[in-house]
Amino acid sequence: MKLPRTVDWVEGKVVLIDQRALPEKLTFVECESVDCVTEAIKKMIVRGAPAIGVAAALGLILSLKEGPSYDNLVRAAEKLKRTRPTAINLFWAIGRVLSRAKSAISMGEDLYHAVEDEALRILEEDERTNRRIGEVGSELIEDGSTVMTICNAGSFATVRYGTALAPIYVAKERGKDVTVVALETRPVLQGARITAFELGLEGIPVKLIVDGASGYFMRNHEVDLVIVGADRILRDGTLYNKIGTYSLAIVSRHHRVPFYAAAPTSTIDMSSKKEDVIIEMRDPSEVMFMAGRRIAPESAEVLNPAFDETPPDLVTGIITEKGLIRPPFEESLRSVMC
Repeated sequence: MKLPRTVDWVEGKVVLIDQRALPEKLTFVECESVDCVTEAIKKMIVRGAPAIGVAAALGLILSLKEGPSYDNLVRAAEKLKRTRPTAINLFWAIGRVLSRAKSAISMGEDLYHAVEDEALRILEEDERTNRRIGEVGSELIEDGSTVMTICNAGSFATVRYGTALAPIYVAKERGKDVTVVALETRPVLQGARITAFELGLEGIPVKLIVDGASGYFMRNHEVDLVIVGADRILRDGTLYNKIGTYSLAIVSRHHRVPFYAAAPTSTIDMSSKKEDVIIEMRDPSEVMFMAGRRIAPESAEVLNPAFDETPPDLVTGIITEKGLIRPPFEESLRSVMC
């Protein structure tokens, strides 16, 4: 791939692509403290469930530079957990590092090196996992296909390759012609600013449409399949992803277009129930303003949920690094995750 890593560990710093600046420029933010990483996640300098998880894991290394104690690590972990409540990868990565830290303490190992080792493992595994998701998902894409997607579940949402876009990248590598229809994804426009940008850099044709136009193109038989990312998938296959995913799944079902979610198994949450999942409500200003200009009256009450819930009966399958998972999800996910 031509794109650099979205999240990386370079000379003791967490290096992040600043996604707020896309597509005008490709710039980087260097974090030397866990507070910097925390703010980067809150402000969506880094975004996308896998990328957030990796950034948090690397941020925990930085917390030990302030004092190599388990208490410092736990305090940093609590800060990071409060940044974005919906994406499970954040909690998965933090939990994995903390578990490794506890083990190191009990075994008399050096705490810093143990945390660094585990966080870097998570970093490297993410890229390999996403590549494998691409290999699995590319089998669903025929030569000449048109794939629709929402938000950005590409390379910029992970360390590299992405989840929903990984099958497209691998299909192209294997000589298939693929066109992508990208929903612009209001209110922050991740589809317009980021998905269209990265696909263009990789030489993949992309058609950008407004969120409400998906049905128009499906009705005219211009979409062969839909692939979306995921911020959390429950054990019954319930999918949490960018707001608008549920509507897209309904439209796909009506027009008999296969609807797939692509995600690493770290996104699958086998313990939570629907009532446990917090849908993040973001700042109303994201809707009220565009490019610094007010586009709605002050009198309007603005509701800005970042994610929605798609029921499993609308999902054709889940593309993971362990293979394609099909319904009934309660059984198939259990067999994969056990």
